[in-house]
Amino acid sequence: MSDARQIEAEIYERLSKVIDPELGRSVTDLGMIAAIEATPADANVDTDAYDVTVHVELTVPGCPLSETITNQINGAVSSYPGARLLPHIEVGSMSRDKLADLVTDLKAERKQNPFSKPGVKTRIFAITSGKGGVGKSSVTANLAATFAALGYDTAAIDADIYGFSLPRLFGVHTQPTNLNGMLMPVTAWGVKLISIGMFAGADRAILWRGPRLQRSLEQFLSDVWWGEPDVLLLDLAPGTGDMAISVAQALPNAELVVVTTPQPSASDIAVRSGLVALQVPMKVRGVVENMSYYEHKGEKLEIFGAGGGQRVAEQLTAALGYDVPLMAQLPLEPEVRETGEAGRPAVLTSEGALRTDGIGQTFRSLAERLMAL
Repeated sequence: MSDARQIEAEIYERLSKVIDPELGRSVTDLGMIAAIEATPADANVDTDAYDVTVHVELTVPGCPLSETITNQINGAVSSYPGARLLPHIEVGSMSRDKLADLVTDLKAERKQNPFSKPGVKTRIFAITSGKGGVGKSSVTANLAATFAALGYDTAAIDADIYGFSLPRLFGVHTQPTNLNGMLMPVTAWGVKLISIGMFAGADRAILWRGPRLQRSLEQFLSDVWWGEPDVLLLDLAPGTGDMAISVAQALPNAELVVVTTPQPSASDIAVRSGLVALQVPMKVRGVVENMSYYEHKGEKLEIFGAGGGQRVAEQLTAALGYDVPLMAQLPLEPEVRETGEAGRPAVLTSEGALRTDGIGQTFRSLAERLMAL
């Protein structure tokens, strides 16, 4: 084998470590590397150098992660230890037939909801509340961002079909990529996301009930390529309606996290959302009390009263017959709202790292407790 042919073979092997961030598979397994050509560079300049042209076929024209993939390929070529390689990446897109074959193969691996299969390792947390306005979506967004910042492969479904919030909280303004009927979730701040709010016309009133509402969740689970995330979070609609029952049916291994605020008007209703576990095969993992206090000049002001989270935890423990702990008490911080509405979960720095101060530590502790069992 000539030096050029050996380089081509070894570069192909190195590219098997380059992972498509949407599909979670190597670019070689997906058939995205159409050809590799190595030719000696100008001998008058460098006798040990080769021009290496990699022909890449992306799944769709204008793939949003094209730059990420090509940068990884560039790195794999330029870091080759045996010679000095000069990478040239030529990017195209798959033919319609090749893409159709790829999608068929991928769908064949997951003919049903992938999270309900025996042996699935994904931890699923459904974030619920008795009433709206308690910050459930904010808790979901910041918890998902925390998991991602801690290194977990994290996904989140905005299952609040009527009051979707996650696209805004993650700063998402794009639609999922459609691969011949299979959707790629949008990734923001390290979290793979799907929401009805990402689709055209989603700002119009949605009046779905019963079967159609359940079908929306089934589509989010089965028609989206999630890969194999470590953690899946669902932001449920407030209350104990159709979507909560649909989640229980589709994801019996899901664990409920109940969000409340301190005052009785919220905590009493929050108990009802946890009592859904008496009717469906889901466990309530714990309670999160949001807006617990406002810190002003070193003093904790209990603006919405006190004790709601503990009351919910105690009542659910008594009703369900197992320990339902109060897992976190989150302060009322204007920054959480302001940063979240600007499109970045407040637990993250502007660079995307987990904050090391109070809110970052609180959510880190919550994430670690949820994953501990």
